[in-house]
Amino acid sequence: MKRVLAVIIAAAVAGIGVLAFLKIAASGFSAKEEPTALEKVVARTARSIAVPSEVKSKQNPALNTPEVLAEARAHWADHCATCHANNGSGDTEMGRNLYPRAPDMRQAATQNLTDGELFSIIENGVRLTGMPGWRAGAPKSELSSWKLVRFIRHLPQVSEEEEREMQRMNPKTPAELQEEQEVEEFLKGDDTHAQQHAHSH
Repeated sequence: MKRVLAVIIAAAVAGIGVLAFLKIAASGFSAKEEPTALEKVVARTARSIAVPSEVKSKQNPALNTPEVLAEARAHWADHCATCHANNGSGDTEMGRNLYPRAPDMRQAATQNLTDGELFSIIENGVRLTGMPGWRAGAPKSELSSWKLVRFIRHLPQVSEEEEREMQRMNPKTPAELQEEQEVEEFLKGDDTHAQQHAHSH
């Protein structure tokens, strides 16, 4: 059985290679192009075959509690939202410019995966995409991945209040941090930075 799977994977990879070559020959290396329907099907099939059956059927050891969701929500906002957005839509500057695009994780293509498949993707990443593997080999790190799986299941129900909370936890650029500092100082009555900023323009 493993030999058959290896042949199928090899054929899929070869097929993707031929398609990629033809596409590059026609349009170059631009990541702005949308992957073809065939590329998407082959990639999803190869990803599914690559996850061992014993991993696919694993049960999530992280409890489905408000505390676990809150912890996973904070982790998502800090580590995942840059590409996937706070609500899982993938509608971010980074997510829109990946090849393939960051998926809308609220949709069936993600939500129909098993918990084990989602865990495997978080831990091992997905080759030839922007999805890195986060496996650290420690039980605590694995449990964090399982908690993220709980949050991924919750994405279709994320509320506006949760999104607002996550926005406060999203990583900030130096410019955003400076702007926040200036606003805070202005509200405290110290508008020195704001005046300097105004004089420099």
